[in-house]
Amino acid sequence: MNKKLMTLMIVFSSGCSNTAVEKDGGPVSVPVDVLAVADAVPKYEKRTRAGNPGEYEINGKRYKVLAKSSGYKKAGVASWYGTKFHGRKTSNGEIYNMYAMTAAHKTLPIPSYVRVTHLKNKRSIVVRINDRGPFHEDRIIDLSYTAAAKLGLDKTGTGLVEVQALGFDSAKKVEQKIIQLGEEDISQSPIFYLQVGAFAQSGNATHLQGKLTMAEIDSIRIKHNQKQGSNLYKVQVGPLYSEQQAKQENEKLTRIGFPNAVLIVEEN
Repeated sequence: MNKKLMTLMIVFSSGCSNTAVEKDGGPVSVPVDVLAVADAVPKYEKRTRAGNPGEYEINGKRYKVLAKSSGYKKAGVASWYGTKFHGRKTSNGEIYNMYAMTAAHKTLPIPSYVRVTHLKNKRSIVVRINDRGPFHEDRIIDLSYTAAAKLGLDKTGTGLVEVQALGFDSAKKVEQKIIQLGEEDISQSPIFYLQVGAFAQSGNATHLQGKLTMAEIDSIRIKHNQKQGSNLYKVQVGPLYSEQQAKQENEKLTRIGFPNAVLIVEEN
């Protein structure tokens, strides 16, 4: 097996539509009020290494990952994925949480943000793309269970939608950040995360992620580390791009009952 093929297998082995044996579906009991889960909030995020090859091949068809998401707008069929993939890794290495506002797309950069509008009932949501799929000819996006429920697709399974890429939530805030840090410093300065918890079981991590999502905390990742056969699932808020931003987010976590977050610094 050549190196390129092996890399693609690793990148997409956990994608939302690559296995076909285990039956997928929604949860038997829902631990959160899915209709109250806040939409994803577009913000600057560095493009991840995982999940973003220039192009890749699945089931004999080649897909080219877009250089940028701006200008993307397309209508087509949306589907959703749930319990079968809950707690597994997405294409960019994050842990899939069916209660978060995320989605899978074949070609949009990871991460990116899109508005999805159900063309029949006109409901609209914003989700964060962090996975690849769905690898079906007639589908353009695979939504998390919660995203599908908010659109009214959880019962029908599929529906006709419009997907439109979004930029930053506030262009003014982005400009202020560039002025404060300097354009070159954004790519060279460290990235901060606030670690709220660490667990040996992925279910405990996704449960905490769901609680933070319900509290309207943005951009939560679960980082999986494995050492000497032991698993550790770290629930982290971020990325954050300055110490001041990390301080503000930590104050918010303290107000909602999470006062012991640990600051993690990663080189950009």
